[in-house]
Amino acid sequence: MIENELLFEMQNAFPVMQRPFEQIGSKLGLSEEEVIAMVQKLKEDKIIRQTSAIFDTKRLGYKSSLVAFKVPQEKIERAAEIINAHPGVSHNYLRNHDYNIWFTMAVAPDSLLGLEKTIEILQEATEAEDAIMLPTLKMFKIKVQMDTTGKRAKKEKLKKVSKKEITLTPLHIAVIKALQKDIEIIPEPFAKAAERLGIGQEELFAIAQELKSSGVMRRFATILNHRKAGFGANAMSVWSVPEEKGEEIGRQLAEFSAVSHCYLRPKYPNWPYNLFAMVHAKTQEECDSLIEEMAAETGLQDYNKLYSTREFKKQRLVYFDEAFEAWEKQVT
Repeated sequence: MIENELLFEMQNAFPVMQRPFEQIGSKLGLSEEEVIAMVQKLKEDKIIRQTSAIFDTKRLGYKSSLVAFKVPQEKIERAAEIINAHPGVSHNYLRNHDYNIWFTMAVAPDSLLGLEKTIEILQEATEAEDAIMLPTLKMFKIKVQMDTTGKRAKKEKLKKVSKKEITLTPLHIAVIKALQKDIEIIPEPFAKAAERLGIGQEELFAIAQELKSSGVMRRFATILNHRKAGFGANAMSVWSVPEEKGEEIGRQLAEFSAVSHCYLRPKYPNWPYNLFAMVHAKTQEECDSLIEEMAAETGLQDYNKLYSTREFKKQRLVYFDEAFEAWEKQVT
């Protein structure tokens, strides 16, 4: 189906240019009008979640971590509400484990509380019995691209990306604020942003390219609602890897196309797993099969699979947002 080709193309890279839908159409043999109508329908059907810039949290000065809370069953609903209220929480899931609430947490560069204190406050407020803080020690892959075409190879070589140095100016920050917003599905979706910034579209595109070349912007792309797009299962596979083999095996797992995120994280006495690989598939059986294949290839035997049973929150992090300061004022 041409819709699946379109979705795959837009997930890979959405062109930041004057008439992006015309460019996408030329690749797929469609007119600009046909692409816009198709994308609008996919948005209405909630298959497309958002099309915007995806930034590197660390490069923007934010401190972040994956966090796991052990919350009593009867307190889960309230705990999820409390966690979701923090503007630095972009993803929050209930998973099938004693550590049942898993969320990503980021705090702003000018945070007075800092990351660890913020997590302490949330642990106390949610009455979590225990908490694990799992910051990234090494990132091997971060790219969510669902294989909507069924043509993608099972494994793909990772590309090395060179990053240019950059000093962010107020104009860079203003462009970041503009590009992190979901685009309108119109022929020139960047025109209004350029006008609000007081610059021409070509200057906006040049700054976007500069942000991408520096690695500050990972990419500009479309994010799907996985389940609506037919990918009903996602497993956070966690692996106990000897420290000296962490990087080698991390790269091995990251080459699997079904893996969207792959990180090396710390181990603890109460958490023996230090390598995390997020696996997406259409069914749980397919996920299980992929993870078994990963285990066979690496020779790892100490691993676990944490399936999300409920999505409490999933949205792009809003950078340089006053909500971060407001939250800290509220709790101190």
